Amino acid sequence: MAKNYFYITFLLAFFFTVSVSAQDSKQLPKPQEPTTIEGLSLYPNPVTNGKVYISSKNDLEKEVIVFDVLGKKVIQTHLSSKELNVSDLVPGVYIIKIYEQDASATRKLIIR
Repeated sequence: MAKNYFYITFLLAFFFTVSVSAQDSKQLPKPQEPTTIEGLSLYPNPVTNGKVYISSKNDLEKEVIVFDVLGKKVIQTHLSSKELNVSDLVPGVYIIKIYEQDASATRKLIIR
């Protein structure tokens, strides 16, 4: 009986050592940080008149995606001007994702 406990203890110690060393040897590559949009401005926030203005230092064409708090896409559009019409959105909190060239930014957008 004591012999069985010895073998069980030995096997558990062996498996624990193997699993710990296997976890230490794996290294995941670090994800690259996306560049942020330089000089990004989003105003007014909170929105009260149904329009939000998005500008940046370069003022290039932007792709804009607006999500509700559940992650459902409610607006997706390309902007060549600064004005985004959000009058169709019900009052609440939204997440706005903005892409400009290789850069992106995410902000909270409040509609009143």
